[in-house]
Amino acid sequence: MKSLIIVLSLACGLVSAQEFDCPDKTGFFPDPYQCDLYYKCSKGEAETKLCPDGLVFVDGNPNKERCDIPSNVDCGDRKELQEPKPTKDCPRQNGYFKHPDPQACDKFYYCSDGVPNELPCPPGLYFDEETSNCDWKDVVNRRCDQITKDILDDGFTCPDGEVMGPNGRALPHPTFPHPEDCQKFYICRNGVQPQKGSCPSGKVYNEETFMCDEPEKVSGCENYYDGQPLEKNKFPKKA
Repeated sequence: MKSLIIVLSLACGLVSAQEFDCPDKTGFFPDPYQCDLYYKCSKGEAETKLCPDGLVFVDGNPNKERCDIPSNVDCGDRKELQEPKPTKDCPRQNGYFKHPDPQACDKFYYCSDGVPNELPCPPGLYFDEETSNCDWKDVVNRRCDQITKDILDDGFTCPDGEVMGPNGRALPHPTFPHPEDCQKFYICRNGVQPQKGSCPSGKVYNEETFMCDEPEKVSGCENYYDGQPLEKNKFPKKA
């Protein structure tokens, strides 16, 4: 593997381990051209090292061997990078990347060893690939005229706008009643990611308190459990 990296480096006009002049006898030092390539010097002899695909070498401390995402590292004139090893939804093996759907500005992918994980931005924010962070819409240079929303199999999607709780504060993960079933409800994670929820046996969802409650306290659900056997001892009793 070492000889292969050296051959590739020479083919690209980069410095090979044999050509690299260690600034000190011991330490980790950056390649002058390629940001994810660096050298481990021991007794003045250089060994070629390569960051995982998608990460670049942090050259601030020669006593530390560390790679990080490009947005956290100033590569300066070290513009070259290794050939990417893409997988589905991951342009490189590691890092944060924009969603392939151009209208899904409020979502992004975190890739680790080529495995993608779709994540949402907090409500009102868009993903900025330059900083690998979510930021305000007017700061991020992206046009998303029609945001693509996640839709559950029964057609539910999280509504736009904040939902205020009983204390007058916006709920970070608001809940909504099911249109037909008193026991069921929906959760919107971070206000945008829909998920199904269900109250324990004997309880129904109360849209005024955003919590599960006694049936007699919820208008229209008073007789929900009439004639239904309740599951006993499934949930611990409150002290």
